Amino acid sequence: MASQDRAKLGKQISPDRDMSQLIKRLDMLDDRLDNMDSILTSLVERVMARPLLMEVTCPNCGQTVQINITSGVRLRSKE
Repeated sequence: MASQDRAKLGKQISPDRDMSQLIKRLDMLDDRLDNMDSILTSLVERVMARPLLMEVTCPNCGQTVQINITSGVRLRSKE
């Protein structure tokens, strides 16, 4: 009888733990997206000034891909 009560209590705590873990993971994803946004913004600003050569390495095969980015047009923000 006591073991059944403990099992019920464990099931009640589990959704709370799952929710807190989900919130933690969403916060981590939000931080990563913010970091990516900052990096992309700085890349675009640099591209507007001069050409940029990006090298991206595939994590699976290790092959390097070079991307040459150039632009002669300035973007204007909508403020």
